[in-house]
Amino acid sequence: MSICAQTFDEHKRFLWGMCYRMTGSAADADDIVQDTFVKALERPPKDVEAPLRPWLVKVAMNLSRDQLRRRRRREYVGPWLPSPVLTDGEEQAQLDHQTVTEDSPGTHYDLMESVTLAFLLALEALTPAQRAVLLLRDVFDYSTTETANALEMSEANIKVTLHRARRIMSTYDKNRVSNFSKRVVEMRDTLQRFLSRLASGDVQGLKEMLAADVVLVTDGGGETNALDEPVFGCEKVLRLVAKLYEANRDVTSTSLHSLNGEPAILIQRSRMRPGHASFFTMQCELNNSLHMHRLHFVFAPSKLTALRPAG
Repeated sequence: MSICAQTFDEHKRFLWGMCYRMTGSAADADDIVQDTFVKALERPPKDVEAPLRPWLVKVAMNLSRDQLRRRRRREYVGPWLPSPVLTDGEEQAQLDHQTVTEDSPGTHYDLMESVTLAFLLALEALTPAQRAVLLLRDVFDYSTTETANALEMSEANIKVTLHRARRIMSTYDKNRVSNFSKRVVEMRDTLQRFLSRLASGDVQGLKEMLAADVVLVTDGGGETNALDEPVFGCEKVLRLVAKLYEANRDVTSTSLHSLNGEPAILIQRSRMRPGHASFFTMQCELNNSLHMHRLHFVFAPSKLTALRPAG
């Protein structure tokens, strides 16, 4: 079988989106897709008449599960967060492909919802097998038979694994947003007000935007300075955010983008001390009253490979 450039382009986006959802890492998804096509070139499937995609999915999902197991065995410095990916304009096509349509009755989660920070963090509670089954069945609309073939599991095992995965995801399901498009608009408005009040030094206005039980999480991955533990509570979070912004106000620029399907902030600093991040992201979650409930900062440079700082 000849694997040409056209074949690679035909399947690359689909595989990348699947591997990113499996691992929560853009860099890992890049590596796994590349390794999948290397295997296709070195040891192609024996049945040259069969469609190539099922074979590619089987290889990519197996590599993804292995990578997920390795990551979880390694000690990670501080809290772990998924790596942010742009979903502005053309970048959205990398994750929102045409394989699944509105006519797919089996999908439980929308494609864009399935790359949001909240969803990817919820997936972390699943085993690699549970994660793979849930994604194939409830996001990519694979049948039980197709999922069993892709993961080399029995259909009975697929059904049991899916039941357990859905049970673990029940907390996420209970709190998930019913109108995703509306929440995107609400979040963009919230972040614009947040930036405006931060720039004007309106501490009281910022405080009114934060939930009483707000949580701030930073992921430096041991690569750059970050907090070893989350910060809990409105007063502590407010004090930290305001202090850090004020200390770096003159060298800081911010911009709103769509990351993981939702509005988020890209922060760039023109001058920083060694060991401190000069480019990072802030993503947030809103509670039902539209207060900022969780603030997520990704500082680790290795997790920002899918983003481009301004020149």
